Amino acid sequence: MGIPFFNSSRRKRDSESDGAGGHSGYFALHDRFEGPDYDEWDARLDAVDRHLDRDQRARQRWWHRSYWRGRGKLWWTVRVVAAMLALFIMLVGWLAMTAPLSKSLQPIVPPQITLTAADGTPIARNGAITDSPVRIATLPAYVPEAFIAIEDRRFYHHWGIDPRGIARAAFSNATGGMEQGGSTITQQLAKFTFLTPERSLTRKGREMLIAFWLEAWLTKNQILERYLSNAYFGDNVYGLRAASEHYFSRPPERLTRTQAAMLAGLVQAPSRLNPARHYGRAAARMRLVLKAMAEQGYITKVQSRAPDPKLDLHEQRDLPSGSYFADWAMPQARSQTEGNPYTRQTITTTLDSRLQSIARDVTRSAPLKGAQVALVAMRPNGDVVAMIGGTDYDKTPYNRAVQAMRQPGSTFKLFVYLAALRNGWSPDDTISNEPITTGSYQPKNADGHYSKSITLKQALTVSSNVAAVRLMGKVGDDAVIRTARDLGITTPLAKGDPSLALGTSTMNLLELTAAYAGVAGNQFPVHPHAISQPEKGFWQRMWNGPKSLSTRTHDEMQEMLRNVVNSGTGRAATLPIANYGKTGTTQDNRDALFVGYAGGLVVGVWVGRDDNTPLGRVSGGTIPARIWHNFMMRALRLQRAAPPPLELPDNVDPDLGTPSDAESGHVIDLGDRTHVRVDDNGATLNLPGGEIRLDRDTLGVDGKNLKQLRDQINSARQKIEQQLQQRSGQTSDQPQN
Repeated sequence: MGIPFFNSSRRKRDSESDGAGGHSGYFALHDRFEGPDYDEWDARLDAVDRHLDRDQRARQRWWHRSYWRGRGKLWWTVRVVAAMLALFIMLVGWLAMTAPLSKSLQPIVPPQITLTAADGTPIARNGAITDSPVRIATLPAYVPEAFIAIEDRRFYHHWGIDPRGIARAAFSNATGGMEQGGSTITQQLAKFTFLTPERSLTRKGREMLIAFWLEAWLTKNQILERYLSNAYFGDNVYGLRAASEHYFSRPPERLTRTQAAMLAGLVQAPSRLNPARHYGRAAARMRLVLKAMAEQGYITKVQSRAPDPKLDLHEQRDLPSGSYFADWAMPQARSQTEGNPYTRQTITTTLDSRLQSIARDVTRSAPLKGAQVALVAMRPNGDVVAMIGGTDYDKTPYNRAVQAMRQPGSTFKLFVYLAALRNGWSPDDTISNEPITTGSYQPKNADGHYSKSITLKQALTVSSNVAAVRLMGKVGDDAVIRTARDLGITTPLAKGDPSLALGTSTMNLLELTAAYAGVAGNQFPVHPHAISQPEKGFWQRMWNGPKSLSTRTHDEMQEMLRNVVNSGTGRAATLPIANYGKTGTTQDNRDALFVGYAGGLVVGVWVGRDDNTPLGRVSGGTIPARIWHNFMMRALRLQRAAPPPLELPDNVDPDLGTPSDAESGHVIDLGDRTHVRVDDNGATLNLPGGEIRLDRDTLGVDGKNLKQLRDQINSARQKIEQQLQQRSGQTSDQPQN
């Protein structure tokens, strides 16, 4: 309490009021003073006491401004400390958002993946060698002790940063003692899980802040486990478990003391100390680790003089890390490993190692004269079974089958003629084959021949350019582009450009071949893939299933493509079985292509130069067609095995063994490019490369069992396969033009 001017008890008296009424309590100089108003003075003096009391209390409270009057230096010191505290809180918040703790649980690099062909033959390995995390509780005590002794001897006694350790390391390094680092294990974990390897004060500051963060949220053993599970040990090996398997062919739980010491020594300089290449350096470093363990009391001096361990390398250097197919397949394989990011994985691809070998042979033996070549072979469902992206992967891994965007030339005419057939045209309809001028564009036929009219079938056979441009003008480029999109072409197509009909819009060979695969299997779009795709469920097929052409349109398109090979520009690709395809040559012979299919294989071949210079006299009907032919001839020989058992078609009654709608003239599709054409006297079995006549009894119209039909069909298939094998053997012995 403040000290009053005088005792309030002496000021109090009973006030008396006179007859004129009470006084207002205030006095002026001209007033007639009849005596002091003690009550009023008491109130005023009490107010002064209260004010003095509040001021005195305020001076004793540090948050009140008056407290700091006269304390200027202290006031500014508090301000600076408060600002630094606020900044620290902001930094911690920033770390919480930009460096999540869960990242320390993830592997630093993708795991090693081994790709195999469909038959299990390994074809490539890629990625770092990793394995599952270690647990301190399952390791021998000397394993973590070895790392602590050499990397951070005060690991269990600091909070992420060790000033004493930094000073000791600096002194030891300056005086020529044992080379030491100043970073703690926690800092190292922060560095290789959260930060880039750059050397800067900013990165070092972030490293220290993250180290504090890790120490606040993890136990010491958890930090050590994450450190051991992510450290780099050389030879592309990450993590203690993978390192112990790689160098000593044993799990970390079974490491000896010297083996653990050698692995602990590698962390400082994994490449320079790699025991597989510099065993002497690794052994010298190991002895330093054992000495440090003895100094810390983890082992005795006698134990520190143990003999050097023997390596038992578990190296995998027998496979390349990449190939044209492997580079394309690896991203698809990576998506298969997301559920288990640590374990080494083996992924089976769709590649047929035999067909890949054939593709490599036929492209290497082709007379390319310095040009490049690309080849893609796939099944009608999109399974890629062979891929060549260039003449030499080691010289240039650039994949021309996937990455090169080139003009397809006349192979694009597939979409022009198919669009016409889908819009009601037929192969026998005619169109003018006379020169045409569209704006400033004047296409010319490659052979220089023109005529008043030509059928669509013949126009595609001879690859008439003027007919294709004129046909697209009648059908509309919208219909052509829509057809290309339906078949899976995703690259930009030049709407409104009449040269589009001649394949001037660029695309890659893989996508173009997949479009032809859609025609081959009459299901599109076809998505080429390297990893087998699971079958879609019923509802997926209902809502997002493949499209198909009508039977009439599909047959007509195949008839036209077959005619190209039989009597047109693709004669060099003729096979002893039914085959279909189209040649393509771009302006000035800069690109030459042949894309076609036969025997369940769809193959695209491209020849060109990376600098886009002309090929001379090379066209799609020469070298590309011959490469395609040579590949298919050898590939078909691999398919001479007995055909699969015949499955019942949907329109066959299994109880009666009789085609339920086998009226005269009806065609029954039996699958596998096989069908039966019924007539009044029986039926004709049509197989690839030949026909077999069937009588009425075999068809079951007299009540015979359908098994007899199946047996005869399989027997007929085997006979035709034998004939084809003999014919192909004779053809392959003849010299190629």
